[in-house]
Amino acid sequence: MKILIVGGTGTIGQAIVKELSQRHNVIVVGHRQGSMIVDIADKTSIEAMYKQVGRVDAVVAAAGAVHFGALQEMSAAEYQIGLQSKLMGQVNLVLIGLSYLNDSGSFTLTSGSASDDPYRYGSSPAMVNGAINGFVKGAAIEMPRGIRINVVSPTILTESMKDYGHYFRGFEPVPAIRVALAYSKSVEGAQTGQVYRVGAYF
Repeated sequence: MKILIVGGTGTIGQAIVKELSQRHNVIVVGHRQGSMIVDIADKTSIEAMYKQVGRVDAVVAAAGAVHFGALQEMSAAEYQIGLQSKLMGQVNLVLIGLSYLNDSGSFTLTSGSASDDPYRYGSSPAMVNGAINGFVKGAAIEMPRGIRINVVSPTILTESMKDYGHYFRGFEPVPAIRVALAYSKSVEGAQTGQVYRVGAYF
């Protein structure tokens, strides 16, 4: 398969590339580096990326920014970061990508555990992740041409604990390579409308 991996230069993205490139032709797209550059908060940038890549068999999105902050200090503009980048960025990857995805292809998006297992300073991630999960479930029943769509919702990564561990006291981290298996299940499997939760939610 020809697989477009948006966010393929990040921690999760690199693990996805390592997993899927063993069997498929992967195109790595990043925000600052990679085979191609894209700003998923900008529809024009997304359209230009797809025009350059052409038709694909699968699109994996492991990209998007959110703002971490105390609830009483959060501004509307700070919430908009996650809404415009991680949420609508991934939604637009699907909406625009429908014209470039082959029949029976798949989209795999990324949310996160905050919507199910919240933590302090994480109201924006919780809101955005919940919206992404809802979008995937709703979109799955309207996908044309046998196209599938799923979302991977991981907890904190082992590799990210040194930078973000102070937000996740008491959480059990999971290695990125384990998370990457969920993307393989989505891309290479047959399910649709699924939220693949990776890690201990308790």
